[in-house]
Amino acid sequence: MRATAIATMALPALNHYVGQLRTTRFPSRTNVTPYSAEITAGGLKLRESRVIAGLLLGGVDRQSWLTAIRDQNILQARNPATAARIGRLVRQRLETMEADLWKLVRDGNRTVATHAVLAAIIKHSPLVGDFLDLVLREQFRLFSPKLTKTTWEDYLIACRARDPEMPTWNESTRRRLRSSVFQTLAEAGFINGTRALQLQPVRIAPEVIQYLQNHNEEYVLRCIQVSP
Repeated sequence: MRATAIATMALPALNHYVGQLRTTRFPSRTNVTPYSAEITAGGLKLRESRVIAGLLLGGVDRQSWLTAIRDQNILQARNPATAARIGRLVRQRLETMEADLWKLVRDGNRTVATHAVLAAIIKHSPLVGDFLDLVLREQFRLFSPKLTKTTWEDYLIACRARDPEMPTWNESTRRRLRSSVFQTLAEAGFINGTRALQLQPVRIAPEVIQYLQNHNEEYVLRCIQVSP
């Protein structure tokens, strides 16, 4: 009975929410960067993040970086261009944070490392962070059972309303962005897969929460703690 009532109420409530979302200002955060499509490299890249975190903790210089990524292919990429692209993206993500988080990525168990990488992704990409903060949080509040493709398209419309300078992406890019974000959410446990898209609560690892609190990462803390 309760589930039926929620299902009946959810759609009008969600429609109202989308209207509100279109006029929502950017959440308060430092070093606001434009929405970017660079996340189309896809997903958390946990294994690659552990490797890159190790290089950063070792104080890798430019030549050592090129040797490791291009010549030794430590990321096990298909070709040098892919290795360079993934390496650059993962490094940019991790360098938004400090060495204490890199250690969690390199040395933490799978859950800790996953949540540490997610924290770096949120800080690096407002497109991911705002989706968690503004959309996923509301879906949990409404007891929505799952995400939909429409949810993503409505979110992109809302992003443009908040940031008119946002790039205009074609349909193929929007699909790749959705795929990358949904893959990230699935790997972090917020949805049960990229097909079913059923929502799941996630309790963020205490070690990651402690790092974010110690470093005053208020925006990331808010975005990463969205499930009940």
